[in-house]
Amino acid sequence: MSSMLVIASRVKYAFHMESRVRERRQAEGLSQQALAQAMGVSRQTINAIETGRYDPSLTLAVHLARHFGTTVEELFDVDA
Repeated sequence: MSSMLVIASRVKYAFHMESRVRERRQAEGLSQQALAQAMGVSRQTINAIETGRYDPSLTLAVHLARHFGTTVEELFDVDA
């Protein structure tokens, strides 16, 4: 059974997620630091989401969407 887990852990996903966080943040006149504080994360996390280096957890994605008064689907686009 452990070999099955090793094989499953090697699966790479080919999904790319685009974020509209930067556009929404700038439209509201927020700095990365201000948004990070509102979300309870670091400024580096917001930067990584905006630059596509980090996909947020579902919880963080929902909180970001609620903050901007939109849906997760409007804020993030998953291109499979």
